[in-house]
Amino acid sequence: MAAPTRPKRAALLFFPRLLFYALCLCAALPGTPSEPVVAARASEVSPSSAALHLAPLLKFKIVGKYPHDPRAFTEGLLFADGFLYESTGLNESSSLRKVELTTGRILKEYDLPSQYFGEGLALWGNSLIQLTWKSGTAFQDDMHSFALKRQFAYRGEGWGLTRDKTSLIMSNGSSDLAFIDPKTFTVQRSVHVLDRGRPVRLLNELEYIKGKIFANVWHDDHIAIISPKSGAVTGWLDFSALRRQLPPSAMDLNGIAYDSKNDRIFITGKLWPSLFEIKVMKE
Repeated sequence: MAAPTRPKRAALLFFPRLLFYALCLCAALPGTPSEPVVAARASEVSPSSAALHLAPLLKFKIVGKYPHDPRAFTEGLLFADGFLYESTGLNESSSLRKVELTTGRILKEYDLPSQYFGEGLALWGNSLIQLTWKSGTAFQDDMHSFALKRQFAYRGEGWGLTRDKTSLIMSNGSSDLAFIDPKTFTVQRSVHVLDRGRPVRLLNELEYIKGKIFANVWHDDHIAIISPKSGAVTGWLDFSALRRQLPPSAMDLNGIAYDSKNDRIFITGKLWPSLFEIKVMKE
């Protein structure tokens, strides 16, 4: 029997959402208590500093800029068949989206029930796998219709999600990455992510690119490049200069997508008005 389509929630009023975003921004500002709202996601938060990154900084250049919904609290991002697919977070505002790259236009959207906080997103076959933060639930949706196929349960928090040829790869805010069987959602193995022996905590949104895992680090303007075999960080990308060019409302760098057919990497962030195409120089 065909899976039922998932009804779209009525749109939320704009001003309550704007107020909530403002509270999130305040929680991220220096000198502001980092409790409830978003910053309650982890017990250990260290200030971001390039000096803390031991593996080499890699050079890159920005080769393209595209519109991005400045109200999208980006938690997961991928590129497939010419379109972006995006998971957005926040309770009562989380969604799954299909987005046109060149215009940023939302072509299809499903709003998650209000109790779910959307997180990482990965494509497996013709299915989109979307994590939730604290609910211990992952949804498998048809990539074309967004119809729900099934859902999985897992322990702990869900943060980032990507895939290699055989497994889903999941982060939970710690320094560990779990490799997961996409059929059963059971953990096959895990790696401990280290930068020259130092654990890299708060691993967030993930993307598998040319045999390496690219990972956002929460509250950090850098992306870690990680060996999936050993967990070793082989390099960093520093986007702090780019962040300084964005409006104050733009929050954490969080969103990496890879167009494998055309060898293009895209990055964005929570409440960013733009999405950028970058080219990484050879290591």
